[in-house]
Amino acid sequence: GALAGYACAMLRTPIPWMLGPLFSIAFLRVAGARIEAPPPARYAGQWIIGTSLGLYFTSAVMREVAGLWYLLAAGAAFAIVLGYVSGIALARLAGLDRTTGIFASVPGGAAEMATLGERFGGRVDRIAAAQSLRILIVVAVVPGAITALGIHGADPYVPGATAFDVGGFAVLMGATLAGSLVFQTFAVPNAFVLGSLALAIPLTALDVYLSSMPQVVSNAGQLLLGCALGSRFQPDFLRGAHRFVGAVTMTVLLSIALSTVFGAGLAWIAGQNPATLVLGNAPGGIAEMCITAKVLQLGVPLVTAFHVTRVVVLLLATPAVFERARR
Repeated sequence: GALAGYACAMLRTPIPWMLGPLFSIAFLRVAGARIEAPPPARYAGQWIIGTSLGLYFTSAVMREVAGLWYLLAAGAAFAIVLGYVSGIALARLAGLDRTTGIFASVPGGAAEMATLGERFGGRVDRIAAAQSLRILIVVAVVPGAITALGIHGADPYVPGATAFDVGGFAVLMGATLAGSLVFQTFAVPNAFVLGSLALAIPLTALDVYLSSMPQVVSNAGQLLLGCALGSRFQPDFLRGAHRFVGAVTMTVLLSIALSTVFGAGLAWIAGQNPATLVLGNAPGGIAEMCITAKVLQLGVPLVTAFHVTRVVVLLLATPAVFERARR
């Protein structure tokens, strides 16, 4: 994973330290290599990424994001609609029941959607596979498309802390790790991202600048997350499931197209940067999309706020909305 990340960095690909490990490990896994990332790797990557994202939420940025609450609400509502549109399309194309199709397409966490889908009688294996493939496709397509269009550094957000301090860095990482572990204890989804944000954001908003995040540590977080995502793929992933994989690919591309149109339209109405709102509404995972915003310097706080809001709303609203829609 590290070698692939370094190679991608030399080739100047978008988010190299996540894309390189993700694709190299996924390829090796599907090819039959018996390698896997240890479970703590994903948690450690999310912890680092969550902490680095929280450093962008200065008091001025918090006031700006709070004033755009209506955009966040619109993005969360759109995510629910997007899940149903792409889910029904997936069910028809892949020959699945609608319950499986919808929970396989709602852009929430893979583990959380698989658990909810099982509660309503969906196929857990198909839901988990589709959610993993969705993240893989979105991470492969969206950053590359933004880079190909030459969109970079359009929003001048910078972290509040600009100087590295060894003691301050230790305190910062210890505090965010404690927040992550508390969230994990209470079984909060994406605990190590949200738990880190829950500590790093208030500290930054209160102008408590303990330390900056070294680039090598940020790259290590991407590396760990990429390896963990790549190791989700099984050797039999493509065997006997060509129709399913093809259907998932088509519906994910449909979701990307719809979210791009919606994000661009929302940006035009609100007078925001289109690339930022497209990334904020992209159907990818919270850590993957937010680290893309960080690397490409595209409105990190706003993109993070979009994805955090979406995750919370989807996890709270999906069971009730699905039950009502099914009736």
